[in-house]
Amino acid sequence: MTQQAEASQPRIPLQDRLRQLLDGPVALDKRALLGTLYAEVSRYETLAYAAGWNDALATVRRGPRRDDDA
Repeated sequence: MTQQAEASQPRIPLQDRLRQLLDGPVALDKRALLGTLYAEVSRYETLAYAAGWNDALATVRRGPRRDDDA
């Protein structure tokens, strides 16, 4: 999935998404459940990492802060 497609999806808090997976209508065996949980957590980590980079790049583009002059 592309980054734009990821961004266009509604953001469900991780805890709610995990609850959906655990309480969902389809019973998963342990391996399938762990694989699904791992994929969900990895996706959230990737989104958080990308957001951090976007914040850092935006800060760099704004230029250095002049706190020392104040």
